[in-house]
This record gives sequence, C-alpha cells and structure tokens, in this order.
Amino acid sequence: MTLLSAVKTGQSRPRRAFSYSATLFNSLLVGFLLITTNVNALELGQPAPDFTLKSMAGINLNLTEQRGKIIVINFWASWCGPCRKEMPVLQKFYEKYQDLGVSVWGINVEQENQAGRDFLADLNLTFPILFDNTNTISASYQVEAMPTTIIIDRDGVVRYAFKGYKPGYEKKYAKAIKKLIRE
Repeated sequence: MTLLSAVKTGQSRPRRAFSYSATLFNSLLVGFLLITTNVNALELGQPAPDFTLKSMAGINLNLTEQRGKIIVINFWASWCGPCRKEMPVLQKFYEKYQDLGVSVWGINVEQENQAGRDFLADLNLTFPILFDNTNTISASYQVEAMPTTIIIDRDGVVRYAFKGYKPGYEKKYAKAIKKLIRE
C-alpha cells in the first residue's frame, strides 16, 4: 500500500511511517545545522576567517594578503567605554611593533559608522580603521563582547582571543605579540 492510497482510505499505519520520517528528517536537519555551525566556529589554532574591508583611508585590506605579518584585530564600538580606553594602548602597540611585522586593525561593528567616525575624531590613531557595518566579519569571529581582540600569527592562524578590556590587558597583548615575533 502506498502512502497516497493509505491517506485516501484513512488508515493510520502510514501516518506512523510519516511520523517516523518526519522525526528522522528533523533529527538529520538538527545534526546538519550543528555540524555546519561548528565548521564555522572560531577556534584557536585554526586559520582565521578571511575578509576584505575598506579602511577609512580608502584602501581595501584583505587578511589573506597579510600573510607573513602578525595581525592584531580589535573589534570595537563607539558606545563602548573600555574601547575608548583601549584605543591609545593599541596605538602604542602599532607604533612599537609595526617595524617588526605587526599590524593593528580596528574594526568598528556598528551599522551606522558616523558614530564610529565621531568616536575616532580626537584619538589621533594611525593604524587602519575598518567598518563592518553588516556585522558579517564580527559574526565570523564570534564577537560577543566589546571590545574583542584577536591576534593572528604570520601563517594566518588565530593564536589568541581576548574578550573585553581592563587596564593590564596590554601586558597580555605584549606577551602574546612578543612570543609570535620570536617564532
């Protein structure tokens, strides 16, 4: 008996088969979603998700093209108090380590970037500032806290991730950067 003929005659057995099929389908769908979610998860020791964003200076920066450099990516927002405290620290790292192959990229995560531009107006930053106004990049890096700082080694591998900022974190950043410079 086919499913269609069983439905027409009102028999309940195919419904059970249909119920089992629906349960199996739902289980497979949940499993697939879990697998695809984990594939895109940011993990230390794994390649950093690639992206290209335009800097405030109008230059397209692509992460993959930076192989051979240590990249410090800082996700920030204008409404974030710790971000304001951290920006001068990042500027000092940029000035101190750029000749040793270290670059700092600040990525604003707000949909409207005028607030970010206003935030930067009096900070005198010279490292590249990028805008992720669709939150695509911050999602791929699983940014859940402001600020979030990711340090990527010369091979494009995520080596360190720091969520939030408190005075003293700069010592952690310096230790991580120095370790990567020595490798």
